[in-house]
Amino acid sequence: MEKFYKTNLKYWNELVDIHSKSRHYNLEGFLDGESSLHDIELEALGDVSGKSLLHLQCHFGLDTLSWARLGAEATGVDFSENAIQLARHLSEQLRIPAQFIHANIYDLPEHVDGEFDVVYTSYGVINWLHDIEGWAEIVSHYLKPGGTFYMAEFHPFMWVFEQEGEDLVVRYSYWHNREPSYYEVQGSYADRDAFIENKGTYEWAHPISRIINSLIGAGLTLKEFREYPYSVDEIYSNMETDDDGYRRFKRKNYQLPLMFSVKAVKPA
Repeated sequence: MEKFYKTNLKYWNELVDIHSKSRHYNLEGFLDGESSLHDIELEALGDVSGKSLLHLQCHFGLDTLSWARLGAEATGVDFSENAIQLARHLSEQLRIPAQFIHANIYDLPEHVDGEFDVVYTSYGVINWLHDIEGWAEIVSHYLKPGGTFYMAEFHPFMWVFEQEGEDLVVRYSYWHNREPSYYEVQGSYADRDAFIENKGTYEWAHPISRIINSLIGAGLTLKEFREYPYSVDEIYSNMETDDDGYRRFKRKNYQLPLMFSVKAVKPA
C-alpha cells in the first residue's frame, strides 16, 4: 500500500496550492467570513457549540474551521503536510482556534488521544482509502459513548461511469477490489484547466452496503441513511447549477443518485 499512498500524497500536496487559489474553494470569501459547509451537514448535525469535533481527511481545513466558527472544538486530520500547513496558517490568520494533525488516518491513534462528541467526514474521501473496515474502526475508536458520526459523500454508483460527450458510459466496477484503479487526469475537480505534474492517482471503490456494514460492524448504530439526486460539486461537465446551488445533470432523464449521507451513533 505504501506505493499507492505515496503516489496519492504527491498528487494531494500539489493540489493544495491549486485549490487554495481556485474559485471552487473561494478562499477570499472564506476569509471574509463565509462558510464552506452545506445545508445537508448543517441540518444533520445541528448546534455544535461546545462540542468536540474530529474532522477526518480535512484537506486544508475550511470545513474544520467552519465548524469551529460555529462553536465546535474542532480538530482536523489530513495526510498531506502541505494541506495541514495551510490549515494551521488559516487558523492563526483568522484567529479561529482549531487543532490540525498531520497523519494518515490509519495511524491516527499514534497521534491523537481522547474521544470526541462528533466525528465528521465529507465529499470525496472514501475512494482514497483501501480499508473501509479499518476506517470504520478508527471512527468508532474516536467517538465518545453517545457520540455522533456523520458523513456526506458522493455516491459510489457514480464512479462506474465515464463521460463521453454528453453521455455517461459504464467503464468501472461498482464493487471493491483490493488492488486500486489507477487514473491519470489533467486538472482537478476545483480547476479543470490546472496543470498538474503529479497527475497519477490510485483509488478504491466501496459499495454503499460495505460502507454501512463496516460502521455497524464497528459497533455504531445507524440512525439515518439518505441519497440525493444532486451534488455539491460538478462531478461531470454535463451538469449545471440550479437555483439552490446544487449541481444536477442537464439531461433530465439522468435521474441518478449523486450523493449519500450516513448518520450513526455510538451506543452509550
